[in-house]
Amino acid sequence: MTVPHVDDVHPAWLPPEAFRALGARRVLVLADASEVAETVRAEVADACARHGGAVAAPGEPYDLVLALTSDGSLPAAAQAVKGPEPGAEGFLLARSGGVTVVLADQPAGLLYGFFAVVRLGEAAFEGDRPAETHRPALARRMLDHWDNIGVHPVMGQVERGYSGGSIFWHEGVLREDLTRVRAYARLLAATGVNAVAVNNVNVHATEARLLTDRLGEVAALAAEFRAYGIRVHLSVTFASPIVLGGLETANPVEEDVRAWWARTTERVYETIPDFGGYVVKADSEGQPGPFAYGRDHADGANMLADALAPHGGVVHWRAFVYNHRQDWRDRKTDRARAAHDHFSPLDGRFRDNAILQVKYGPIDFQTREPISPVIAAMPATKLAVELQVTQEYTGQQRHVCYLAPMWSEVLGFRFWGPGERAVADVTTSGGLVAVSNVGDDPYWTGHPLAQANLYAFGRLAWNPGLDPAAILDEWIGLTFPEGGEGLRETLHGMMDGSWRTYERYTAPLGVGFMVRPGHHYGPDVDGYEYTPWGTYHFADRDGVGVDRTRSTGTGYTGQYPAPWSQVYESRAECPDELLLFFHHVPYEHVLQSGTTVIQHIYDTHFAGAEEAAEVRALWAKLEGDDVVDPALYARVRERLDEQVRSAEEWRDQINTYFFRKSGVPDAHGRTIH
Repeated sequence: MTVPHVDDVHPAWLPPEAFRALGARRVLVLADASEVAETVRAEVADACARHGGAVAAPGEPYDLVLALTSDGSLPAAAQAVKGPEPGAEGFLLARSGGVTVVLADQPAGLLYGFFAVVRLGEAAFEGDRPAETHRPALARRMLDHWDNIGVHPVMGQVERGYSGGSIFWHEGVLREDLTRVRAYARLLAATGVNAVAVNNVNVHATEARLLTDRLGEVAALAAEFRAYGIRVHLSVTFASPIVLGGLETANPVEEDVRAWWARTTERVYETIPDFGGYVVKADSEGQPGPFAYGRDHADGANMLADALAPHGGVVHWRAFVYNHRQDWRDRKTDRARAAHDHFSPLDGRFRDNAILQVKYGPIDFQTREPISPVIAAMPATKLAVELQVTQEYTGQQRHVCYLAPMWSEVLGFRFWGPGERAVADVTTSGGLVAVSNVGDDPYWTGHPLAQANLYAFGRLAWNPGLDPAAILDEWIGLTFPEGGEGLRETLHGMMDGSWRTYERYTAPLGVGFMVRPGHHYGPDVDGYEYTPWGTYHFADRDGVGVDRTRSTGTGYTGQYPAPWSQVYESRAECPDELLLFFHHVPYEHVLQSGTTVIQHIYDTHFAGAEEAAEVRALWAKLEGDDVVDPALYARVRERLDEQVRSAEEWRDQINTYFFRKSGVPDAHGRTIH
């Protein structure tokens, strides 16, 4: 096994220089002959060859020991390390007597321990370090790729992709050279990701065949990911027995349908023994599902779970189910209610290897949403929370928008009040899933700074309690190892508050959408207001917002447990940032901040556009600085120019729209067109 290095592709957070501290040492590796253990050996050898260190043989001096606890020849330095058993993916890290030790029960833990030493850099080899146990908080840390094999006429090759084409497929076939796929697996493993779904949840006719006659392509991808401890999953269409098997039905309770899935799944595991399982979008936005047969989603998910169970696989069943043919005149039908209405009555009916995959908010990856009440409503069901690393509604990788602060709020949200379980605690067995933002762009993510979101997802999936600013600091230190404190301060100044900056100049107070239909980029206040998609703000001459209260609205607030059901029901108590999600209020309604709704809209949109310009000015100070590659500098500057232009457009369209609706002038007399 050789370490993948791809020419003309940015190394992201694993440039050769990031391995200097480890690679300059004498490293002893004691492990079995498994593929992941061989990866650790290859990584150590590559780092030492680059930076002057040495791969130590047993009996030779060493500065770092990377060892499996089962190895019969553990040196004294490793035997002295005591701590709880690290488990399948965990590791112990300690330093004493001038020797740093990583101990793991399994090769995956050894790999994660290796990358932990890389992250620490020189700090891993300084002073003494009492034994620390590191384990992932969440069992499955997964990225979903919305890649199509061919170019879709509307969505392109990667649905909601803003980083070029697929790194897996090109012109309708699997890429011949998969070196970049292995390099991607390496990047993911360094953050703690252990699962990847390789195709779009909207499964089209060609992609459906990955389950059968094109399964070899999935196997080839699995071989690249396997070396870095990542299991491959496949999105499948619920109608596969009809589309691929020639059956007349996909009814999940029909014996011939269940038998077809069992046979097909068995062939999958014969080809890919460590296959992870299926991802399913059913009865959603035109995708087929069990509703067509009068069956519910537990019936559908359990059919696939039963086919996967003998092989140790899981089915991720997405809870993104709602009426996308809504009448905009209807004030009672509420898209936000849909997932809870469909799934909460099914709690306790899902198989143990069925994971209900729930978007973090009840609508669709908006810049600000309340946390989905489904997460609190299904204690007897394994749940995975779904995030979106790809910036569909947060600037499409043309805007700087560091999302870890948002995700941290999501994972730390406590449905039952202070001191009770957080979202991350509810999803420990199901895990965390996100839609990937990677494509074949030389910088992986289009905007080089959007790499930080991909990195942060993996780190928060491993440890939801990490501080977003500290994660960003890690990413900066790894990605720009020679950048110095000046670059570090600049990037923190640009990125720490960028999510809230984006929120300020886009849709206000949790109202959502207001984007151009179809591609979802740029402002269009009424773009979705009279469509069937259920994404309304109901602005009129008197006020704005959606009444989702129990007393006068859709009743959505009642889907939350106390205390939040009461907090969201009350105009006075509802957090300002979510007021218009839960309430229709007059423009002169006074927020908890002390300002009116209309003045808040004006103030934040002026401020957000100014902040975008300030971010660009910070980056401009780095022009000509040799710590930033000129090509990378130019790419970021180009994106920042577009962000400033777009922020001004958002400011002017939103402010003008609400000025014309309300007739209330800006208290500060600023220009509103």
